[in-house]
Amino acid sequence: MQESTFALVGNEGTRIHVYRWLPDPECDVRGVVQIAHGMAETAARYAEFAECLTSHGYAVYANDHRGHGKSVENPKLLGNAGADAFRWMASDMINLGEVASKEHPGVPLFLMGHSMGSFLVQHLMYAGHERYHAFILSGTNGKRGLLRFGEKLALMQCGIQGPAHPSMLLNAIVFGGFNRSFRPANTPFDWLSRDADEVKRFIDDPLCGAICTAGFFRDFFKLLLEIHMPEHMKRIPKDKAVYLFSGEMDPVGLNGKGVYNLVSQYRQLQIHDVEYRLYPEGRHEMLHETNRKEVCLHVVNWLERHTPGSEQDSTNETRDTLADTV
Repeated sequence: MQESTFALVGNEGTRIHVYRWLPDPECDVRGVVQIAHGMAETAARYAEFAECLTSHGYAVYANDHRGHGKSVENPKLLGNAGADAFRWMASDMINLGEVASKEHPGVPLFLMGHSMGSFLVQHLMYAGHERYHAFILSGTNGKRGLLRFGEKLALMQCGIQGPAHPSMLLNAIVFGGFNRSFRPANTPFDWLSRDADEVKRFIDDPLCGAICTAGFFRDFFKLLLEIHMPEHMKRIPKDKAVYLFSGEMDPVGLNGKGVYNLVSQYRQLQIHDVEYRLYPEGRHEMLHETNRKEVCLHVVNWLERHTPGSEQDSTNETRDTLADTV
């Protein structure tokens, strides 16, 4: 695998840090996978997954979102993505997709998002899907309640303490209950993975675990409300495949219920090719779980079946797999 980094300049001048992982020089690039990482982490954590993908001929691109990783010049600003954060994050993703397409013309571009990144992908599925061949959602969820309450609370805190205030309150409301199913819990992040070493790596990484600002949460709740509005979901193309995977014990996906509900919504929208996979005992980060090699191979299998020209290409078939569990 060849690894490099470069800077992408956002539409209003913000510098965005990008990781690029390519197959070895003697290997042809069959397709490109663009990854959008989750909240309070960094795209650098996807290097192991990228090694798996590149070994099968897929180039991988992933940027650190605004307020995250090395896209933040001052570590004290981790968690502060600025005004209208998620609109700009989506714009950065589109810009990176253009770069990846220019560097690898003629091959399909797949867009994958994990957790917060999956909600950005859900946004682009109706508001920026033109460049992308298909979509992958990891650790995701569908429509949920109490978002209006969260948005009002975030707006109130922005008004009182300012949008740049790190919000321990909203962080506790969003993440505070995620460890309840995992007792005894050795760390506040046991809900991420059964692999204690992976959890420790997350905790020890200075680019992970930042408390996001009140303004960040305000914009996040707004995104979550918007992506599942019926008028938006109706704009999702029917002919582009979607693959969802999650752990059955993932609190973000309501232990699988939220994933199933989202798949059901896609079925009602008559999206032709929808597959999902729920992993027994798996938690939030299936790419850092104890069975992550198996998870990666399942993703590769799906990619190969949806890569035009592949022997396993099934994009011309109608698929609607609603019980694809392991």
